[in-house]
Amino acid sequence: MKDLLGRFLRYVRIHTTSDPNSASCPSTDWQWDLARLLEKELKALGMEEVSLDANGYLTATLPANVPHPVPVIGFISHYDTSPDYSGKGVNPRVIENYDGSDIILHPETQRVLSPKDFPELLAYKGQQLVVTDGTTLLGADDKAGVAEIVTAMDWLIQNPEIPHGKIRICFTPDEEIGRGAHLFDVEAFGAAWAYTLDGSQIGELEYENFNAAGARIEVTGKSVHPGYAKGKMINAGRVLQQMLNGLPQREVPEHTSGREGFFHVQEFQATIEKATARLLIRDHDRESFENRKSRLEAIVASHKEATGAGIVLEIEDQYYNMKEKIMPVFPIVEVAEEAMEACGVKPIIKPIRGGTDGSQLSFMGLPCPNIFAGGHNFHGPYEYVPVESMQKAVEVVVKICELTAAKDPSSWKKQKK
Repeated sequence: MKDLLGRFLRYVRIHTTSDPNSASCPSTDWQWDLARLLEKELKALGMEEVSLDANGYLTATLPANVPHPVPVIGFISHYDTSPDYSGKGVNPRVIENYDGSDIILHPETQRVLSPKDFPELLAYKGQQLVVTDGTTLLGADDKAGVAEIVTAMDWLIQNPEIPHGKIRICFTPDEEIGRGAHLFDVEAFGAAWAYTLDGSQIGELEYENFNAAGARIEVTGKSVHPGYAKGKMINAGRVLQQMLNGLPQREVPEHTSGREGFFHVQEFQATIEKATARLLIRDHDRESFENRKSRLEAIVASHKEATGAGIVLEIEDQYYNMKEKIMPVFPIVEVAEEAMEACGVKPIIKPIRGGTDGSQLSFMGLPCPNIFAGGHNFHGPYEYVPVESMQKAVEVVVKICELTAAKDPSSWKKQKK
């Protein structure tokens, strides 16, 4: 637990925010700082075939220690953090033996992490929490997953009596901007399937996720003195606002849950001459997902004709629901469920209200369910992670490796209907 916590605290202090406006990979130079540190650590642990490629994908191998054939499995996490909130200068704080009271994150602004706002905090009374200082996100998404995978590999190396097949691991850049698997070499990775450690609360086990697209709207207006603007001015900001008002007002993240989809305005900038917005489009159902994109296209077309403004809409699909790729090999979910139960963790099987590298990888030929990493309140200053949840994630990874080595290889093709 000490090694796990030390790794996590070391990783979160390294700035790794990704940038959706950058075309490079990684999208930010500072992501290399953590990638290179991890490369050195994996080599020092004794991992083999440690490789950091030109795009920031770090892979490594733990060879099998059993003589019989075992499917090669993988574990994957991303090391970038979300651009939704500052990830620079992260100053984590460890709360020992949390007593269930409010946690003052930032005294000057009175930013408080409170069970009144986040009642799930009370489930972790008596545990060790890592929180922010109230000015940045924490980075448990997904540096908790990175620390857990490294610690699990270290544990297997230090305890060779635990049987396991060949294990591959990968740490990726730019997952938070939807590109985490874009340059992932599935063939070179060489695993039959893998697991991302990118979930939230302890026990989460997920094989469904959103279908996802990103959209950008740019409006070009016409600036005229407001006293003489009648019939001449085109206010780009107002046109853009009218279009966004045409979207379903309750189908937004703050009013949806479960399998309900949404439109989410991430960014809005406007002057009279120029206005831009970036949106996320999300839905678990593929048909509803396509309808959402069509609805946005129709709104843009109608306003372009009615206002005379120059309007450009760009929509790019990011990933799809991995469920259709997981169902034919459903035993890979069942073994993770069995591993959790063996470690005293109650599995919580539910759809992801988001995506992971695994959603893209599943469509690239690498089925990839998602396992909890333990964090809460991602992408903001209220983010926290219980260290005990992280330790259980390590135990689950180790147990998956052990159980996989014990099973009949022919049992993995059973399909769930």
